[in-house]
Amino acid sequence: MNEQTVPTTNGLAIVSLVFGVLGWTLLPFIGMIVAIITGHIALGQVRRSDGAETGEGLAIAGLVLGYLALAVGFIALVMIVFGIGLLAFLA
Repeated sequence: MNEQTVPTTNGLAIVSLVFGVLGWTLLPFIGMIVAIITGHIALGQVRRSDGAETGEGLAIAGLVLGYLALAVGFIALVMIVFGIGLLAFLA
């Protein structure tokens, strides 16, 4: 008898998506870092599982949210530093 296993969803992929959302809401810095790290780990695990695990889309969504939050934070930091420098120059 050929027994087939049902693929499971990778837990780190779910964690990545949840923290990607939290990176935009309640935990801005920690959320984006956790989303990026767990997203990369989950993506590797899902791809190496040979179909035993799913969740590639969840991991990618977590990565996108984490990297976007990181980019927005970096741009905001650059704008703040530029604004302070401009104010110091004009004063």
